[in-house]
Amino acid sequence: MSDAMESFSSPFPLEKQFEGFRLQLEESGSIRERIRSVVMEMESAVRLMQYSILLVHQSLPVSEVLEKAKVQTSTLMELFQRLAGILEECPGQYYRYHGDWRGETQTVVSLLAFLHWLETGNLLSHSEAEEKLGLNPSEFGLDIEDYLIGLCFMSNEMPRYVVNQVIAGDYDSPKKVLKFLTDLHAAFRMLNLRNDFLRKKFDGMKYDLRKVEEVYYDVKIRSQSSVESKQENVTHS
Repeated sequence: MSDAMESFSSPFPLEKQFEGFRLQLEESGSIRERIRSVVMEMESAVRLMQYSILLVHQSLPVSEVLEKAKVQTSTLMELFQRLAGILEECPGQYYRYHGDWRGETQTVVSLLAFLHWLETGNLLSHSEAEEKLGLNPSEFGLDIEDYLIGLCFMSNEMPRYVVNQVIAGDYDSPKKVLKFLTDLHAAFRMLNLRNDFLRKKFDGMKYDLRKVEEVYYDVKIRSQSSVESKQENVTHS
């Protein structure tokens, strides 16, 4: 009985186990510190990129907006490469640390998607987003949900863009944006969204679409009224 109690109370197996825990936690903490250092630089680049893109709402030529924003795109590519390098040291641990850069990635996707739309009028595909960030899907890729959430964030910019374009005299933009958002919204409806946050952001896209529809119909009604008024003037003259 005493031998059994002595074996049970022996501290060595417990110490060995917790020594292993200590080493693992220290290693994980070190990796997180390095990741956080890169993410802080990423946050700075994102802010500069957001500032550049906001200039499009002030009727700055799209070419100038693209030129300013693309400077930060190359910086972000370099930062994502650094993250990939850190994760190479701990294979199979991508989703253990993924939350440390998830928010920044979603914002980056939204900015890249908006820039791509301004430049081409088309949706930035998942593979194109990975290419712009220099990511290798087999080693360090772009999480699909991050990509989709980024697209939802991008749609939030569309109503403001449409309003400012109309104020600047571009009455064709509402129709263009409405078609783009309608197609995007329809594509999202094909998905079975299990991520609560993603589903919530997708629900927000409906309001973006509705706001753009309101601008489109308002412009259309005003245009028809203007035509009818001109026709009446011609008739009376």
